[in-house]
Amino acid sequence: MKALSIKQPWAWLIIHGGKDVENRTWHTKLRGRFLVHASKGMTRAEYNEATWVFGPLGVEVPPFEDLERGGIIGSVELVDSVDSSDSPWYSGDKAFVLRDPKPIPFIPLKGQLQFFEVSEGSLP
Repeated sequence: MKALSIKQPWAWLIIHGGKDVENRTWHTKLRGRFLVHASKGMTRAEYNEATWVFGPLGVEVPPFEDLERGGIIGSVELVDSVDSSDSPWYSGDKAFVLRDPKPIPFIPLKGQLQFFEVSEGSLP
């Protein structure tokens, strides 16, 4: 199955907070369900900057130290790749339109750039 590394708290927001687009600078032809990998790296400054987006939307995110990082946290369906969106989460050049997020128990796994393949042997 394909996976995509996304920095926290954005990964958590996709799975738990109603974030229905993933902002990117590139399009993808991929459609269907993929695993959401929470990247290992996240600075306090990046977390604080993200609060400027999710705070006004009324979404409560776990504290910085409680966000799981460096592994799979769920899956979501990618239904489109667009140049613009009316979503309050849209802020990029392009975005992946997402729906039907499903949390899963945390699975530690090293991430990669772009979409990457996760073998069934890597998953419990």
